[in-house]
Amino acid sequence: MKTYVLFNPYAGKKETFDASIEKLKGYLEGKETEFLDITKIDDYSKLFASLSEQDEICVCGGDGTLSRFANSIADIDVKNDILYYANGTGNDFLRDLGKERESAPFPINEYITNLPIAEVKGKTYRFLNNVGFGIDGYCCEVGDKMREAGKTDINYTSIAIKGLLFGFKPANATVIVDGKEYSYKKVWIAPTMNGRFYGGGMMPNPEQKRIGEEREISVMIWHGSGKLSTLMAFPSLFKGEHIKHTKMIAIHSGRSITVRFDAPKAVQIDGETIKDVSEYTATLGN
Repeated sequence: MKTYVLFNPYAGKKETFDASIEKLKGYLEGKETEFLDITKIDDYSKLFASLSEQDEICVCGGDGTLSRFANSIADIDVKNDILYYANGTGNDFLRDLGKERESAPFPINEYITNLPIAEVKGKTYRFLNNVGFGIDGYCCEVGDKMREAGKTDINYTSIAIKGLLFGFKPANATVIVDGKEYSYKKVWIAPTMNGRFYGGGMMPNPEQKRIGEEREISVMIWHGSGKLSTLMAFPSLFKGEHIKHTKMIAIHSGRSITVRFDAPKAVQIDGETIKDVSEYTATLGN
């Protein structure tokens, strides 16, 4: 048996990357290993065809790395054990499972099989944690621009606060859940969740379950509030306590969710940005 470590050299912080890899090697001591740069793999079918069923894959990176990997292997009949070693920055998938960054690699096959699908602008994407519409998409869009300008110290909380006060304008939204339609005015954020966490610890729906017999996805709509009240309540999103603000928070669960804005906004899918989107549909497969 051999363990193939697919590592992302851009995950986490540069100054701690080498130490993180050394810690992973300690976990894998005694196993035959081969390290492969995941950013240079362009044919996963070829990779898995070369493995024996006893070989295992260890994905090493953050939420973005894991999401892209899950999308890349979605149409492959994977018979190998897939392990995960988290050394990214947000690590919301890990947080959802109650584990800590750089904890021992653990199997994740059940978590990346039959992921929900988001349809945006005629294209489909499987999402690990969430698909977000509103201020979260705005934050990712601004962060991308800052990164393109060469900035590395990007504070998304600061971007969100400035966006709430100045840069982001809420939209009216139509939300359709399993055929039932709802209308909301002045929507600040409307993420559909597969797990409980996204955005580095925000918890839109504290009751969301990632797996289970009665599995559903859920959408949280933050609506109808002014700038000041939104800004004051926003920190409670990191503890899931925002749901106490029942006049501005609505949560719906189901197997098919469509969110339609009356003005185009950026959408983010596990942190990847898609600009100028008027609606998305998220569905849960079999």
